[in-house]
Amino acid sequence: MDYYTKRHGMRAPITHTSDITVEMYSLILGCCQKYYDNIAWKYPDECPDGFGCAGLNMNELDMDIKYEIPTLFKDEYGRIAVPRQEKNVFSDKIEVDEYDQYALLDFIEFIGDNVRDITSKSYHSYFGHYHLSFSSNNSVFEDFRNDINAIMKKTGLLFELNIDGYVERIEENSVLNKEIEHNVETVTEQGLKELIEVAIALHKSPRPSDHKDAVEKIWDALERLKTYYTSLDKKSSVTKIVDDMSNSHTSFVDLFNDEFKALTGIGNNYRIRHHETDKIDITDIKHYDYFFNRCLSLIALAIQYLH
Repeated sequence: MDYYTKRHGMRAPITHTSDITVEMYSLILGCCQKYYDNIAWKYPDECPDGFGCAGLNMNELDMDIKYEIPTLFKDEYGRIAVPRQEKNVFSDKIEVDEYDQYALLDFIEFIGDNVRDITSKSYHSYFGHYHLSFSSNNSVFEDFRNDINAIMKKTGLLFELNIDGYVERIEENSVLNKEIEHNVETVTEQGLKELIEVAIALHKSPRPSDHKDAVEKIWDALERLKTYYTSLDKKSSVTKIVDDMSNSHTSFVDLFNDEFKALTGIGNNYRIRHHETDKIDITDIKHYDYFFNRCLSLIALAIQYLH
């Protein structure tokens, strides 16, 4: 809910970030732990009396995660844990354990993929634990997804868990939207469609290294788009695409021709599709979003006129 200070404009706006602090890490891991009973079917802690699953076997989970997500943070005992941050008694410096924040996102996906609905929960008084029974359904995933996304939203983290169980980044002021993704699905030329879909998936990835690959793939899609009409040579194919996009209006013909040429120049001069030493390196990760969005804008418009 929106509390009093937010309703009355008395609260500072949330700072959006892609960096998961230790405090954020703690909230997210705590949310995952809340659903440990729902993955106990996979790592059951068996009741000594032989009555079945009595909860999650943490040793088995810790051991499996060692191989499933090798870089997920663990404490000195090898247990999944929150990184520590401690103040040095001899200075004001805060010492923080090193951790891989993207491994935590992997863990979110792991929990989401493995939660199952609990069909019954009976108390065993002798051992003071509950016996759990499970179905093969995972409707509980939606609860998990909502809880994770609520944490992401209130902490300002630019990630979200989608309905397919994948963590995606949220790009502010992005060109990409659901309508564009729907239009991509209607592209009949399979090679072009696949390149755009791969580019979009990489662009949505939380990992910054994938954003570079997304730009390369979207430029590959642009080059394939130019040859869409296979009965024509490349130049004539581009001419037809531009004519259709502009409805043969001279001013728009010039505009779209200039944009095709500009994007071709960017692809040739910057280190996007070519990696010779004379290419301009892209050193600011934010520039990849600019290049991706600019190229996608032209492609997204053009594919609406393909036939």
